[in-house]
Amino acid sequence: MAGVQPSELDPVVRFPFVISPDHKVAVAGSCFAQHVARRLRSRGLNFFDVEPAHPLLPDDTVAEFCYGQFSARFGNIYTSRQLLQLLRRAYGRFQPAEDVWAESGRYFDPFRPTIQPNGFATRQEYDADRRQHFAAVRRMFEQADVFIFTLGLTECWVSRTDGAVFPLCPGTAAGQFDPFRHAFANLTVEDVVADMTVFLAELRAINPAVRVVLTVSPVPLVATALDRHVLVSTVASKAVLRVAVERLTELPGVTYFPSYEIITSPSARGSYFAEDLRSIREEGVRHVMDLFFKHVGASDVKRMPPSSEPKADLFRTAMQNVVDTMCDELRLDP
Repeated sequence: MAGVQPSELDPVVRFPFVISPDHKVAVAGSCFAQHVARRLRSRGLNFFDVEPAHPLLPDDTVAEFCYGQFSARFGNIYTSRQLLQLLRRAYGRFQPAEDVWAESGRYFDPFRPTIQPNGFATRQEYDADRRQHFAAVRRMFEQADVFIFTLGLTECWVSRTDGAVFPLCPGTAAGQFDPFRHAFANLTVEDVVADMTVFLAELRAINPAVRVVLTVSPVPLVATALDRHVLVSTVASKAVLRVAVERLTELPGVTYFPSYEIITSPSARGSYFAEDLRSIREEGVRHVMDLFFKHVGASDVKRMPPSSEPKADLFRTAMQNVVDTMCDELRLDP
């Protein structure tokens, strides 16, 4: 790989299937998965948005209320356990004991704490939104032809009562942390494989033909709950996820796309990370998605050069062309 320029790297040797424009492609996962959803729209694939915003809502409100970032309005799904929990909750197989946080007359979803700024005004509104959300999630799982899931973290916070897993530590975005009710957990390779194996079995029970593409987020941890440097936790977490995914690809209908390797490869020379050494530059996202469409997209999928992509699909911040994603984990960084 010596002498290879960042844009020349292509570690995809073979991809087992092709995605056509008529395939419904569902997307979920950590904040890096938002890049996938954004690019699917602009390149001619059928991004399966089962919970869209009202067409009259202004763009800033759509973003603030987390519409269109993933296939449904579930926010960031960082861990394998969170994904399995979502499926079971949507089908009424699991109802967490801690299912709502009430604060100052407002109601917050413990499992989607950032999707509704300032929470819901009434419990009735909260319950109605959640029923609608679960109906959308069921539609996504039942009708998707391809499900792309990006694993981001192994560290998580769980309920001591029933094991329910939260996307953020209670008290970060909403709720209150209680050491008698909440505990820290750090998933192992065996945990991730077990969670995802059960999830895949339950998914195929309702959608036998769905194909699953797994990726690992290249975005480093912003903080760690362990007594060690966040860099050490980042490497350990990504290693666990990558090994777990390698095992999961042995299952039928499951494949891996190497977005993690493309961004973190030595040949990139760190150029795909912004000055904060965490955010992914637009150039890195473009490289990943160009390779995705090269190997995965059918011949009738758009092959637009970067310069001709819609401006709305090329967010660039004032600093170093960093794509603006709604990453809940940033709330952990004071």
